[in-house]
Amino acid sequence: MTTVQETNNSQGQRTVADLVENIQALTIEVQNLYCLDSIPWVIGYSGGKDSTAVLQLIWNAIAALPPKKRSKIIYIITTDTLVENPIVSTWVRNSIKYIKSAAQAQGLPFEPHLLHPVVTETFWVGLIGKGYPAPRGKFRWCTERLKINPSNRFIRDVVRTNGETIVVLGTRKAESIGRANRMKALEAQRVRDHLSPNMNLPNSLVYSPIENWRNDEVWLYLMQWENPWGCSNKDLFVMYRESTADNECPLVVDTSTPSCGSSRFGCWVCTMVTQDKSLTAMIQNDDEKEWLQPLLDFRNELDVENDRDRRDFRRRTGNVQLYERNIDGEISVEPIPGPYTKEWRETWLRKLLSAQTQIRRTAPEAMRDITLITAEELSEIRRIWLEEKHEFDDSLPRIYQEVTGEIFRDPRPGADNSLLGADEWAVLEELCQGDAMHLELMAKLLDTERQYRTMTSRTGIYSKLEKCFETSSRSPTDAIANAHYKRDLKTAAGDGNVETVKQLTWADLKFQAKNDIS
Repeated sequence: MTTVQETNNSQGQRTVADLVENIQALTIEVQNLYCLDSIPWVIGYSGGKDSTAVLQLIWNAIAALPPKKRSKIIYIITTDTLVENPIVSTWVRNSIKYIKSAAQAQGLPFEPHLLHPVVTETFWVGLIGKGYPAPRGKFRWCTERLKINPSNRFIRDVVRTNGETIVVLGTRKAESIGRANRMKALEAQRVRDHLSPNMNLPNSLVYSPIENWRNDEVWLYLMQWENPWGCSNKDLFVMYRESTADNECPLVVDTSTPSCGSSRFGCWVCTMVTQDKSLTAMIQNDDEKEWLQPLLDFRNELDVENDRDRRDFRRRTGNVQLYERNIDGEISVEPIPGPYTKEWRETWLRKLLSAQTQIRRTAPEAMRDITLITAEELSEIRRIWLEEKHEFDDSLPRIYQEVTGEIFRDPRPGADNSLLGADEWAVLEELCQGDAMHLELMAKLLDTERQYRTMTSRTGIYSKLEKCFETSSRSPTDAIANAHYKRDLKTAAGDGNVETVKQLTWADLKFQAKNDIS
C-alpha cells in the first residue's frame, strides 16, 4: 500500500506537515484542558475511524503527562445497540478489552464502559414485542432508545456524582453540511474556549478536538501514528475498505483522492436507509462473509414501504386514528396503520430465530456463539404478549422450540405460572368461529379477569373491562366508520353547524343501537 512518504506529491507532503503541526497543537490543548480542573471527561467511542482518532489523540496526550498529573478519570463509553453489524460489534468488543488492559498496564486514567439499552427499549422488544413498524423518517422510534438513552443515562450519573462533565466526541464539520451548521451554531454559544454547550444534557460541555479535520486527515493520522492500546488501525482500515462497494479505500494523499469516509457502519436492521451498503459490500467483497447473508435477507424483507397489510387498523391504544392520504392526486381519509398484527409479530420472531440458527451453523468458529436476540429480550416480548396484549396462548416458547429445537428457559421468575394457555386459546378460537375481533374481545375479557384474580383490591377492573369493549367490540369496518363519524362531528361542531351536529348525533345513536342489538 502506498504511503504518504512514498509519494512525490508536494501537496501530500505539505498535508502531512500541516497535520503534524496540528497534532502537536492539539496535544498541548488537550493537556491544558485536562489539567485545568477536576471535571471528569467522557469520551464517546464507537470503534469507527473518527472516535478512534479522537481516543488515540487524547490517549497520547495524557500519556505524555507526568504520572502525578494523570489524576482525573476519563470514562470511555461505547453503546452496543444489540443490533450492530456483527463484524463491527466484535471489533468494538475486542477493542474495549485492549483499552482496559493497556490503560492498566500503562497507568493511565482511562476507564471503558460497554453500555446497552435497557431491555424494555431494545429493538426487538419494540418491533416484535410491541409491534412497532420498521423505523421510518416519520416514526424513527429506535435511535433515542438504542443509542441516545444509554449514553445519556451514563453521563447524567457522572454529572450527579461530580456536578458536571466534559463529553469528548469525534464529530467533524466535514461529515455533512448539516453537521457543520449545527456545530458552528453551538460554537457561537461557547462560554469556554474549545467547549460547546450540550443542549440535551445540562451541566455538560462538548469538546470536539478534530472538528476541523477532513476524512483524509483522519486516515493519515490513523495510518501514520501507531495505535497506543494495541489494536491495529490497519485492520480498521481493511474493515472500512471491505464495506465499500468497489472494495477500494485508498490512502488519501490530496483533496482529489476519494476516501473511505462514506462507509457507514450501523444497525444491520436499519430501514432508515434505502440499502445497507456496508453489509452488502462485506458479503460481496469477501466470500468468507457469506454467512452474513441471512441478516441482509431479513433486513430487506423488513424494509417494505407499504406494509399496511401487516399492521393493525388501530393504534397501540386500540383507537382508530384517521389521516388524509394522497392517492393519485385524490385525498383519501384513512386509518393510520398501527402495530404489527399478532400473525406478523410471530412471523418476525420465527424469521429472526431462523436467521440466528442458520448463522450459528455457518459462521466462522469464533462467531458461532452469535446472539441476535437475548433471552432477556425474549422474556420481555413474552411478557408483553401475555400481559399487555392478552395473547394467553403463549406462543413464544412454542415458536422458539419449533425453530431452534431447544426449550425456552425464561429467566423471569414466575413467568410460566398461568391459568390460561394454548388449550384454552384453541377452545376460544373454535367458539368464535373465525371472527378475529370476537376472539380478541373474549381473550381480553378473560385475561383481564385473570390478572385481577389474585389482587387484594379489584379497583379499576370495570374501567379495564370497559376499555376492552371500546377497542375490540366493533368490526374493523364499523370501527373505522365510527372514527369517520367522530371526525365529521368534530368538524361540524368547529364550524358551528348545529343542524349537522344534530343529524350526526342521531346517526350515532342508531349506530350504537345496531351494535348493542348485534
